[in-house]
Amino acid sequence: MNMLCHGEMPIDTENDIVMARKSVREAAVSLGFGVTDVTRIVTAASELTRNIYVYAGSGIMRWQSINENNLGLELVFEDHGPGITDITLAMEPGYTTGKGLGMGLPGTKRLMDEMEIMSEIGKGTTICIRKWLRR
Repeated sequence: MNMLCHGEMPIDTENDIVMARKSVREAAVSLGFGVTDVTRIVTAASELTRNIYVYAGSGIMRWQSINENNLGLELVFEDHGPGITDITLAMEPGYTTGKGLGMGLPGTKRLMDEMEIMSEIGKGTTICIRKWLRR
């Protein structure tokens, strides 16, 4: 089991969503996450990668293993898009600015153990999510 995993990849095309899923799956498996948690992590990463592609056009995904009394995986999604006008509203189930079901951000939060959103209008958004390994 590889205890140190990290990397980053640009998000510029729709194909990058597939590549992000693959990279995150490999990282989660290498850290020893079970199939259910791997699926949760990959689903969350897919959602946030798609958000960058659809709403900001481009951005970056970074991932790293973390160890704070427990081993985990941290994913950071950063873009320089329009930003989120109202984070509280965006976290409401059913709220959408696009054509989706509005489950994106609240759904992502439910899939992961921790989620932080920092957004500035006209400057972009950074979202950090973490999942801890249960032993």
